[in-house]
Amino acid sequence: MLRVVGGKEFTCEDRGVAIIIPARFESTRFPGKSLAELRGVSGASKSLLLRSWEAANRVNGVDEIWIATDDIRIRDAAEQFGARVVMTSTDCRNGTERCTEAVLAADIKSDLIVNFQGDAPLTPPLAVEALIQTMHDAPCVEVATTMVRCSPVAADCLRVDETVGRSRATTVVFDRNFDALYFSRSIIPFVPEGMARPPVYLHVGVFGYRRDALMHYPGLEPSVFEETEGLEQLRFLDAGIPIRMVEVGTPPGGVWEVDCPSDLVSVEAALVERHLH
Repeated sequence: MLRVVGGKEFTCEDRGVAIIIPARFESTRFPGKSLAELRGVSGASKSLLLRSWEAANRVNGVDEIWIATDDIRIRDAAEQFGARVVMTSTDCRNGTERCTEAVLAADIKSDLIVNFQGDAPLTPPLAVEALIQTMHDAPCVEVATTMVRCSPVAADCLRVDETVGRSRATTVVFDRNFDALYFSRSIIPFVPEGMARPPVYLHVGVFGYRRDALMHYPGLEPSVFEETEGLEQLRFLDAGIPIRMVEVGTPPGGVWEVDCPSDLVSVEAALVERHLH
C-alpha cells in the first residue's frame, strides 16, 4: 500500500494496533498528576495512571499497550500494576513526540499507533474502537482523532468558563469531509450577537497515527499556532497533513481530562456515574 505523508511516499501494510499512553511527572499545572489518586464507585483509590491504563485495556482490537515515560517514579508504579513500560527522554515537548520515541525505543512494529492520553481515564473504549475502525476503513487517513457534539447546556458552561479565563476544553471545526480545519482552546466558531449558534464540537484527545506519519512528526517545525494554543496536533495541519475527525457519543459524566487538581472532583463523579471501580 502506497501512502504520501508530508510530500514523501511510503509503502506500508497493516501490521496491527498499538496503544501508547504518554505519562510524565513534571506537569506545569499539576506536577505529579499521573500518580494522583481517584476514587471510583466502590470507594477504591487508584492512581490516574492506573485508571487510564485500565481504560485502554477495555479497548477491543488492540495488539499491545505501552506506557511511555521519562520518570522512574511513573515507571515503577506502572510496572507494579503489570504494565509494559518504555523509557523516553526528557526532551519530548508533547505526547506525540513521546509516542514517536516510544515506537523506536520499544521497536513497536504496529502500523496504527493510538495515543491514549494518560490524564483521560474517562475516554470511552467505544470511541477508541470507532477511531481504529475509521482508520482501518480509510487507508488514506494518516491521522485521526475523536470529538463529541456539545449539548447546548455544556456549550454554555464552556462559554461561562471562557469569560472568567478558564479553559477546560479544546474545540474543533472541520470541513464537509470531516477533516479538521482548526483546533482551539477558545470556543470556535465565533458567533456574532443575534446569530443562531451552530453546534460546538469538543475534541476528545485520543489520536490515531499511521506509523509513518508519526515518524514524520518530530522533523516538522512547530507552528506559531501550536505554540500559541499549546496544541500539538496543529503541527500536522500546518504541515498540510489532514486530521480526520471521528464523531462519537458523549458518555455518562462527560469526557473531562485531569488538567489541574480541581478536575479530580469532576472525574471522580463521572467514575461513580459510570459504575467504575
